[in-house]
Amino acid sequence: MCGPCFYEAMRTFGACPGCGVDRLLPGRVDNDDQPVCVACAGISDDFHCRVCESEGEFYRLGICARCALRDDLTTLLLKDAADPTAMEKLVDALCSVDRPESIFVWKRPAQVQDLLCRLATGALPLNHEAFDAEDGGPRVNHLRRVLEHHGLLPSRDERLAHFEAWLAAKLDLITEKAVRQPVEQFARWHHLPRIRKLSAAGKDTRGPVHASKQDVTEAIKFLTWLKDTHNRSVQDCNQQDVDEWLGTGPTTRHLVRTFLVWARKARINQSVSIGHRQAKTVRTLTQEQRLEWLRELLTGTSESLPYRVAAVLLLLYAQPLVKIAALRTTDVVVTPDELRLALSSEPVPVPAPFDQLLRQHLASRPNLRTTAGTTSDLMFPGYRPGQHLHPNTLMTRIRDLGIDLLGARTTAIRTLVTQVPPPLIAEMLGYSHQIAHKHAALAAQPWTRYAADRAASATD
Repeated sequence: MCGPCFYEAMRTFGACPGCGVDRLLPGRVDNDDQPVCVACAGISDDFHCRVCESEGEFYRLGICARCALRDDLTTLLLKDAADPTAMEKLVDALCSVDRPESIFVWKRPAQVQDLLCRLATGALPLNHEAFDAEDGGPRVNHLRRVLEHHGLLPSRDERLAHFEAWLAAKLDLITEKAVRQPVEQFARWHHLPRIRKLSAAGKDTRGPVHASKQDVTEAIKFLTWLKDTHNRSVQDCNQQDVDEWLGTGPTTRHLVRTFLVWARKARINQSVSIGHRQAKTVRTLTQEQRLEWLRELLTGTSESLPYRVAAVLLLLYAQPLVKIAALRTTDVVVTPDELRLALSSEPVPVPAPFDQLLRQHLASRPNLRTTAGTTSDLMFPGYRPGQHLHPNTLMTRIRDLGIDLLGARTTAIRTLVTQVPPPLIAEMLGYSHQIAHKHAALAAQPWTRYAADRAASATD
């Protein structure tokens, strides 16, 4: 028997059509394509593991992959364990994955072996500070995620931790007190408390951390320019300085607005102001394009199931990809009559046929055959334990289909606010009332112009 055929035979399980027993089905009878068990096929070999007696392919010396893995991990982690209880829990967790072969692949590199040995002996303490002191490479981060997922390390918001480390490194590079002091106050008094509050509430901090980095970076650039060019600090900055800064550089300079608003509230400088930057154009899809995309995603095969579901959430509920990626299975509310999805305080109905597509996705989520096991409640599990798919992954796959992401969200929200009162849309989809009313007003503009044109025509 060739390798591929043997591989398939050793992974075919079910009720044997010959004897009715549910077991391994590696054989065939009389050129029949229907697989049967070893007894019905007349195969003399015994494929039962000599340790756990499960039937399947042997991994090593008559034992299955799971038992071989337990032998290896017992030697590696329990022989000289400083904390046997914790290491036993780790061994059990790694041996319980759906595909134990994947753990053999993961632990094969010498760097992983070294990490596990030091973890077992206590040379690498079981705390975040010790892991922070490591090189921070993917192997260290993966092991950290595994330990967090199985309760051996307390869960930590890595984006918050990275922002704190990034901020400390950024401040260390600033030698000018007139620049460093207000930037540090801005970051520690304005941004950090807000991000920590979001993190404590279990909310995704990817977007706030990204925005905070931009705000801090632009504040540093502005204050450095102000000191070098005019020998002034934020306290004696004037409106002409701000206007000059905005008018002589890229549009990203407008991000200094957050810093200047904070400085006004903190009574550091109340003499300058900067308005909101308004986009000159807003991308939209036509309603016909939106409906055509929904039809394709619900019934077509242009993309795999998880990305079709994510794209429908974008087109149907106007949800940002950062929020879509972070959804959990617990956000799906099952009632006797329908499915509902908790996108904000009030769960929204999931209409047919999207309800069936969503059920299908929940029953077949990918990336669960890893060190995280099948216990993850993430709607879009990522490749790392306990981590959801990166929003950029969703963005790339959906954009490659040809969907204009911003246009899709804009058209979706403006369509919804014409069908349901804006305050209800805000409550159900997680938008602010101000934004919902703004989109309602913008959606009504074509009709307002039409009425004005009709009135003008009537007077001509």
